[in-house]
Amino acid sequence: MSTEELASKAAQISLSDNFLFVDEAAGSDETGCGTQCSPYQTSVAAVTLIVSMPEEKQSSFKIAIKKAGDTDYAEITASALKKARKSQEIAAKKAKKQAEQSSKDKEQNEAREAEEQRRLDESKKVVLTEDGSLPAAQLIRIQDAVEKRNTRVKVFGWVHRQRVQGKDMMFVVLRDGTGFLQCVMTDRLCHSFDALTLTLESAIAVYGEIREVPAGKTAPDGHELIVDYWHVVGKAPGGDDSFTNRVSEESDPSLLLQQRHLVIRGDRASSILKVRARVMRAFRDHFDGNGYFEVTPPCMVQTEVEGGSTLFEFDYYGEKAYLTQSSQLYLETCLPSMGAVYTLSESYRAEKSNTRRHLSEYTHCEAEIPFISFNDLLDTIEAMVKGVVNRVWEEPATRAMITQLNPEFKPYTEPFVRMRYEEAIQWLNDQGVKRAEDGLDFEFGDDIPEAPERKMTDAIGKPILLTHFPGPIKAFYMPATKEDPRVTESVDLLMPGVGEVVGGSMRIWDHAQLLAAFQRQGLNPDVYYWYLDQRKYGTCPHGGFGLGIERFIAWITNSRTVRDCCLYPRFVGRCQP
Repeated sequence: MSTEELASKAAQISLSDNFLFVDEAAGSDETGCGTQCSPYQTSVAAVTLIVSMPEEKQSSFKIAIKKAGDTDYAEITASALKKARKSQEIAAKKAKKQAEQSSKDKEQNEAREAEEQRRLDESKKVVLTEDGSLPAAQLIRIQDAVEKRNTRVKVFGWVHRQRVQGKDMMFVVLRDGTGFLQCVMTDRLCHSFDALTLTLESAIAVYGEIREVPAGKTAPDGHELIVDYWHVVGKAPGGDDSFTNRVSEESDPSLLLQQRHLVIRGDRASSILKVRARVMRAFRDHFDGNGYFEVTPPCMVQTEVEGGSTLFEFDYYGEKAYLTQSSQLYLETCLPSMGAVYTLSESYRAEKSNTRRHLSEYTHCEAEIPFISFNDLLDTIEAMVKGVVNRVWEEPATRAMITQLNPEFKPYTEPFVRMRYEEAIQWLNDQGVKRAEDGLDFEFGDDIPEAPERKMTDAIGKPILLTHFPGPIKAFYMPATKEDPRVTESVDLLMPGVGEVVGGSMRIWDHAQLLAAFQRQGLNPDVYYWYLDQRKYGTCPHGGFGLGIERFIAWITNSRTVRDCCLYPRFVGRCQP
């Protein structure tokens, strides 16, 4: 309670009211005023009020106290009064000290603000100009900085980090998408208004000479730019709207998704996207190097591939159409004219699976190969995965990013494990893994869910080519094996930490068998006339597969969710930004 409030209460009490009342059970130091109708809770509050009165009035007052459980008030004992006075003195000294410190802090803050304002006012008088006597600066990207050491250069970029050292030195780490460059600004370069108000994510241009850092010092690529001139290109806001107030590592995941356009500027997010770009190139290089042709199938279709329940339907000029689930059927039509073909394009699944490995839109790497056997297909998938990994691993910059993201990652050199579906069922039962719906053992014909599949894959700790799934749980175009008509020539590639990455199979290549498969699936073969014609005009044994790029990236980078492995993820409830 303030001194003014205490004085006001003291003035309201007449000399005839010579007792201040304290009720330890029902009183209140905050709202009480010391009367019997409105007692205090502690004797310290009563003493505090008394000492705030004029000296001639203080001796007129006594304290009546009612302890918890008592029914009547009694005058406070001498020892209790002494203790209360001691406590009041301590509290008064503490309050005085706090008031003095508060006043001192206020004065210091005001002085600091005045000095800051003075510096800002002075900084507006500092005008930076480029020294015309220096060599013309060469415009470079940061990735080329090593080759341009000891040369005057010009670099554009965004302020990724900054650190002020005293009044005459400032370090800025610049980012331009190709790398990071530490820039050192000194003297007048640190005194301008733009320097004093520089914010993270501002776009700037810096001029100067790139030099190796002194021994014992560290910086990206082992060098730094000694700045001789710089200017702001686009300043980012500070204060409440500053970049770090918009997103941070501690932000809620839903907020990070909403602010994904800012999140991708971060170290991890940008590294994952760069690894993705290199992986996409590696897939193309692998296929091109093995004689495949890339094709670009349509994404608007009137047929289904993986079941009607996951189709995105839309009106196509008055006709019913869908976003493609897979380009497989179109790739098969290219085999007679182009041989082995592949595509890297988007596929869409309207399945409401809100899990960390499902997306409604994802990048689909698909391939079809003519005149192969099922074993050839398995070898092809394994060679592709190993080949792509080796390609990105051989690039020093990409390898460095992968190592930073996933320090434990190493390319697989040993053969992948090959396991039949029936062996997987037996493994789960031997390990005591039960079906979630009824707690019983798995049986032949069960579709193995994600959790048991991941448990098995992680326990084995190696890539698994899981083969020969029962026909009823696989797509209609997958042929039964000659040895056991119950199972198909089908395969899923399972990766530790991720689960299924590739799904593939041989394709039914007999016209009559394919017609029968359409009938079992309840599909109108007339809509698929162009697909059936492939079995009429020179059919051949062939097979193919599809790989989810986001899952592949998640495996390489040890990302918890595929949502981190694409630019703007699309899934149930998320179609922004």
